[in-house]
Amino acid sequence: MARVYNFSAGPAVLPEEVLKEAAAEMLDYRGSGMSVMEMSHRSKVYDKIIKDAEQDLRDLLQIPDNYKVLFLQGGAHMMFAQVPLNLMKNKKAAYIVTGQWAKRAHKEAGMYGEAIKVASSEDKTFSYIPDCSDLEIPEDADYVYICENNTIYGTKFKELPNTKGKILVSDVSSCFLSEPMDVTKYGVIYGGAQKNIGPAGVVIAIIREDLITDDVLPGTPTMLKWKTQADADSLYNTPPCYGIYICGKVFQWLKKQGGLAAMKEYNEKKAAILYDFLDQSKLFKGTVEPASRSLMNVPFVTGSDEMDAKFIKEAAEAGFVNLKGHRSVGGMRASIYNAMPIEGVEKLVEFMKKFEAENA
Repeated sequence: MARVYNFSAGPAVLPEEVLKEAAAEMLDYRGSGMSVMEMSHRSKVYDKIIKDAEQDLRDLLQIPDNYKVLFLQGGAHMMFAQVPLNLMKNKKAAYIVTGQWAKRAHKEAGMYGEAIKVASSEDKTFSYIPDCSDLEIPEDADYVYICENNTIYGTKFKELPNTKGKILVSDVSSCFLSEPMDVTKYGVIYGGAQKNIGPAGVVIAIIREDLITDDVLPGTPTMLKWKTQADADSLYNTPPCYGIYICGKVFQWLKKQGGLAAMKEYNEKKAAILYDFLDQSKLFKGTVEPASRSLMNVPFVTGSDEMDAKFIKEAAEAGFVNLKGHRSVGGMRASIYNAMPIEGVEKLVEFMKKFEAENA
């Protein structure tokens, strides 16, 4: 069977070139006589894999030397707890709630201290990013937290909040490596790999070194201390070896595409094809305020649950799969991550035009 156009929000589409390389190396990784899946994480061969992956990521994002790169497990959800456990010295933090995952992170932080909601877009079903240029951030807040790209609702921070000098923590799971970032503006950047970088099971965290200390909340499990992981170069226990290996291949693929500036240009071109169609369509409508639109996740509706269901079914039959919106909002969502080729978006729009003509 031919490969489909996979618009899943995560686990999501990976570059075909990467999958083919991994398939070719599945039984024998570069003359080692074994698969990366079978390899000791303490071996010289694997040590090179994880070190090369880190270096390629550092090159792509121009990560300064005073930031550590950690390859972790437990998903972004584990980070919802790790952030307050490691950073909440004053037991107080400011949260900007722009979607489901920021909402969960805010709730989790409330278990460890006072999590203050300083801005939210829940009043309009998270369809926009609030103005964060002059928020009331408590003097003694330990950090300000955002989810930079909201996978479910399709919004993205175009400007970072004014944190009034506080540490910025950002969950970038669904926009990781889709465009350049100035790492120095953040204290902590983290993201689950399964949306834009690799298979499920890896969380990548980029943390400023001065934030990695033994001064954590009492009762913090050894495994959840960033210092434990940093001191052991992400090898305190067995890491998600195969997932990290695939992430490393994706980093190399991104370099071949011309890096993150080239990727941003490509992603803008892709997103414009879909948004331009939605803006003039009589049947389909985007659900996000234009100024807050994500390049990665594009939610849309027809206004009728029956018509939405018909579209999703017929699209899947035509080879456009995983277009159903998140169960909490319904409708449709096309996730058009780095690895989604431009022709996938062009063909989806062709199909949408045909569907609209047939169902006008």
